[in-house]
Amino acid sequence: MSNAIQNRYEFVYLFDVENGNPNGDPDAGNMPRIDPETSFGIVTDVCLKRKIRNYVQLVKNDQAPYCTYVKEKAVLTSQQRKAYEALKIDDKKKNGDDIEKARLWMCQNFFDVRTFGAVMSLKECNCGQVRGAVQMNFGRSIDIVCPRELTITRMAVATEKEADSQSGDNRTMGRKNIVPYALYRTEGYISASLAEQTGFTEDDLKLLWDALINMFDHDHSAARGKMCARKLIVFKHDSKLGNAPAHKLFETVKIKSCDGKPPRSFDDYKDNIVIPDDGSLAGFSGVTVINPLK
Repeated sequence: MSNAIQNRYEFVYLFDVENGNPNGDPDAGNMPRIDPETSFGIVTDVCLKRKIRNYVQLVKNDQAPYCTYVKEKAVLTSQQRKAYEALKIDDKKKNGDDIEKARLWMCQNFFDVRTFGAVMSLKECNCGQVRGAVQMNFGRSIDIVCPRELTITRMAVATEKEADSQSGDNRTMGRKNIVPYALYRTEGYISASLAEQTGFTEDDLKLLWDALINMFDHDHSAARGKMCARKLIVFKHDSKLGNAPAHKLFETVKIKSCDGKPPRSFDDYKDNIVIPDDGSLAGFSGVTVINPLK
């Protein structure tokens, strides 16, 4: 697609949580996710993509070309039916060309489809599959985490039957899972070649950076009261295919652990983070460093 980005990118993203649950595990009673062998905290890529989608939906009001395909309570067949209706495709008589047209229509109108990709090869309103231009790794904490399960009290009950059983005491006990503090690091990849196939543009790229910087400010809840984006380090290649291996670029961003001392704020790390300065990256010809979040 003609307006697609023409440069490959990688990025390192740092975010933290204080007395909150950044990503609960439903298989563990919604405790914060951890690697059981190392006790490092984990935040899934799906969790981060959800927050990006929510931010884009908020600022763009779910309007084309920034509609959100995977949103809360969405019925995916209904989302894909919009392409068939717009293109006047008969679902019962569709062929391969129709599916390809529907796939392109979905890319053009849904931000998350052209950004992250989607499997849309459902039985009804088949729109094929899209491999997104943007991919992200799991986030992992810099130091090990020790989740806490806290008992909380609610000074009310749900039903009169519960009140009668407590003789009017009307208190119920609950649990709240938190990480006292953790700084997480994740990496991402943006392919210009895949962007050409999905139509991921420079405007989409700017919106992605804006989402990573601001999304936690619009995601506050009792479980995530204090989550913050701390650093965003972007590596821009001069070419579509890239000028250096991604893992070598990621290694230029160094964060020293707290060496056994339990971290409790970003101040425990900020003097131990080494990131490249803006501009050309020493030792890597054709790669520029951008720091959108100072």
